[in-house]
Amino acid sequence: MSFNGAPSSVTKAVLQKSGPTGQAVPHESATRHVNGRALYVDDIPVPEDCLHVATGMSPVAHGILSRLDLTRVRSYPGVIDVIAAADIPGESDIGAIFPGDPLFADREISYIGQPLFAVAARSLAIAKQASMLAEVEYSTLPALLDATAALQAADFVLPSRTWRRGDAAAALLRSEQVLEGSLLVRGQEHFYLEGQVSLAIPGEDGGVLVHCATQHPHEVQELVARVLGVPMHRIQVECRRMGGGFGGKESQAASLACMAALFAVRQKRTVKYRMPRADDMVQTGKRHDFHNRYRIGFTRDGMLEAAEIELSGMCGYSPDLSDGIVDRAMFHATNAYYVPHTSITGHRCRTHTVSNTAFRGFGGPQGMVTAEATMDEIAARIGVDPLVLRKRNLYAPGADETPYGQKINQHVMLELLETLEQRVGYASWRKAVAEFNLTDGPLKKGLALTPVQFGISFTTTHLNQAGALVSIFVDGSIELSHAGTEMGQGLYTKIAQVVAGAFGVSLQQVRNSGTRTDKVPNGSPTAASTGTDMNALAALDACTKIQQGLRAFAEQVLGWQASAIRFADDMVGDGQSSMPFHEFIERAWRARTPLSATGFYRTPDIHFDKQLGRGHPFYYFAHGAAASEVVIDTRTGEYRVLRTEILQDVGNSLNPAVDMGQIEGGFAQGLGWLTCEELLWDAQGRITSASPATYKIPTAHDIPTVLNVDFFDRPNTVESIHRSKAVGEPPVMLAISVWCALRDACASAADTRLRRYLPTLPVPATPEQVYWAVQDARLHAAEDRQ
Repeated sequence: MSFNGAPSSVTKAVLQKSGPTGQAVPHESATRHVNGRALYVDDIPVPEDCLHVATGMSPVAHGILSRLDLTRVRSYPGVIDVIAAADIPGESDIGAIFPGDPLFADREISYIGQPLFAVAARSLAIAKQASMLAEVEYSTLPALLDATAALQAADFVLPSRTWRRGDAAAALLRSEQVLEGSLLVRGQEHFYLEGQVSLAIPGEDGGVLVHCATQHPHEVQELVARVLGVPMHRIQVECRRMGGGFGGKESQAASLACMAALFAVRQKRTVKYRMPRADDMVQTGKRHDFHNRYRIGFTRDGMLEAAEIELSGMCGYSPDLSDGIVDRAMFHATNAYYVPHTSITGHRCRTHTVSNTAFRGFGGPQGMVTAEATMDEIAARIGVDPLVLRKRNLYAPGADETPYGQKINQHVMLELLETLEQRVGYASWRKAVAEFNLTDGPLKKGLALTPVQFGISFTTTHLNQAGALVSIFVDGSIELSHAGTEMGQGLYTKIAQVVAGAFGVSLQQVRNSGTRTDKVPNGSPTAASTGTDMNALAALDACTKIQQGLRAFAEQVLGWQASAIRFADDMVGDGQSSMPFHEFIERAWRARTPLSATGFYRTPDIHFDKQLGRGHPFYYFAHGAAASEVVIDTRTGEYRVLRTEILQDVGNSLNPAVDMGQIEGGFAQGLGWLTCEELLWDAQGRITSASPATYKIPTAHDIPTVLNVDFFDRPNTVESIHRSKAVGEPPVMLAISVWCALRDACASAADTRLRRYLPTLPVPATPEQVYWAVQDARLHAAEDRQ
């Protein structure tokens, strides 16, 4: 689908599907989003005596806390309560998977901004003012502030891992050519529209109802219970919607909920903790910086033979979710390419900075951009078009085992690439770019077409499960609940479509209630692009159970043939007799037929040994490709993205409008990470890009002048929900085509005939970095001429 044209034939085929499922219906909250009536946590009315929370933060990156005097904080007018580590009745560590995340620093200080205590006051302004009155004494310790320093010090939050297949070292010795290099990949701020927020309402039994902007209500429930020292059944967590999450509200929403709940129980009154943007950007984790090194062996014609890849993730001070994030970077370090001999090492580097966390792609983008960088460098080395080299090395039958032992069972990548190549006229496009670059002007163009092969599933096996509750009321309306959370991605809309389709009713008959832990317990996070895959199948399982009872009722009471019963067009019938759905439901209720059921789903065929690096971690792969053209000004490094063409593998789309929005939004977010969103710390460990004034997210002016998106319409080969494919994270990596195109343009500034050298270009490729890459290319060309 194009911004400047009609839907293509591929997209039209998807739009013509019948029934609610597969239709391009609007997001269930679209109107409320526009008119401002969509209710977020901060919009929930609170009583007049509601308390508001702020935290006192560490001023140093690493040190030992020797004295914390809160006398002046407690006596400040309007302050009701103050808590620190000693005031926690239960456990103080709220590490999501591994320990290491204290709610408040007690002795060791680990990053600038770390909470030392919390204040509850009559207003947020009072709480903030009071939080600055603490008397804090500490001694400073040396601080590690980047992954390279941590690697040199061998300081890791968790042990490093190496996964091997074949003998990479020996294969590199035999290889005709070897490429060696490194790439610095910086992180990214989530910059969700809605900041972190929790609202805690005390219950009558020492429990708490927590309204929380979280991607993982079950984990918030568990951690609040742990901090309070009470059973989980006393804690209910609800999330109706979030104003964006992108991974930043998967594990790091819990600390706000825990603090608000502590105050709510202590004071027996409602407590809100809404983190101001300035605090959010200091106190919450980011996408991990990575420093990646590689040695790639290949033949004279560019066939990959061996790879030694070392990925060093900047984890921050604690493990958080870094184990899985570095693992996923390792999984995607070769992207869509077959490499017979591999050795891939992942380091989880400890730094005295805020603990980095999940971010859309979960490490995959950091591994994949390095793979694409090496493909461009090999192509430049042997003098072939990068797309030719990419196609030559794709997984194919007989060369289809990943470095971690999983067989590729759907070989669509070559067809997808060639479809996009032909559709955009790549050969003539490349020729036009080359002709433009023959001119003597300061502007140079670059072009790249890159693939994306992204694994879908949680790589922590036990998380691949989901539950749902479906209830039909006597009037025929349906309420749906599951553990998935809505953060704007359209999850509620898609699953409501699935349920409406199952019962053959209009979408207006189905309501997806807010996600609550007392409706569907023990839920997995809405992450890893699995939200629809798992929760929709759990909901469909519940629908099937209800239908079994309804068929039995129809056969026993109405005399219908159970096997012939169909639910369609708001009617129920067996081909001989029929009645409106609502009438059928009322009669079933009067006959005492169950009209609600729980559903469950667990992803099959998932297993992986993290120590051996062998197994089947992904249920399937989502594929995509993007071609991007850029133009740079070699005098300043400024640039524009002129055109991007995208072809994304979505299987049988459940909702083409929602999927289109995810592809466009994911590409834009990836574009920001790779070009303009520069995340920086100073020499003391203080984040310097901590506000919209110093941290630049992409705007409408940064989006390509021409952006065309189309669907690669192929059903999923595995039994996903209606043979659809996940579309949450894969589009982020489509923007790698822009980064590769910028590097191509930088190289063109020095040699417009045969570009056998690609300059160093870190991520993000800001105008400054592009300028220096141009200088690097010119210096290299000058040295060659000498």
